[in-house]
Amino acid sequence: MIGQLRGTLLEKQPPRLLVDVAGVGYEVEAPMTVFYDLPESGAELTLYTHFVVREDAQLLYGFTGRYERELFRSLIKVNGVGPKMALAILSGIEADRLAACIRDQDTTSLVKVPGIGKKTAERLVIEMSDRLDKLEGAPAARPGPRPLDGPPDGRADAIAALESLGYRNKEAAAAVGRAAEEAGADPSSEELIRRALRTLAR
Repeated sequence: MIGQLRGTLLEKQPPRLLVDVAGVGYEVEAPMTVFYDLPESGAELTLYTHFVVREDAQLLYGFTGRYERELFRSLIKVNGVGPKMALAILSGIEADRLAACIRDQDTTSLVKVPGIGKKTAERLVIEMSDRLDKLEGAPAARPGPRPLDGPPDGRADAIAALESLGYRNKEAAAAVGRAAEEAGADPSSEELIRRALRTLAR
């Protein structure tokens, strides 16, 4: 199993990263909360990873902290929650807030997160409450958001990122359009994604 990558960040196009490790390029899928922490392309970085082997694909998921990876692993053990949904959940809420909602049995807040319905929220609280204290690491403080690579108008990248999280093109485009109006002139794709996720969670 591939548990960690240390190398050079080559590309960052949500939800995928390309990391060069000793001449080998690894494609890694990551939640949007990871993208907020990334350095500029060409910089060194370390990712904690989770490797999934399926009949039709081999997928690598990456996280900037050990706690986020452990939370992802705990999420995919919940009945009805696979890697794609877990990635969407961690894109819509930071790890420490998610853990707090589960500990407080705050299903009202959980259902506002993209990808979490009422039944899923109840399952998260029931199945994960006892697991949280056993997870390695602790939530790390997050620096301010960094711009993603891409053209000045990052709408296409933002829409593509939302589609990868399971949203239909029409609703993703509408949410990004509203986000662009709110953000003002030349917003980054990262800013558009953050605003659009808040809109979709309402």
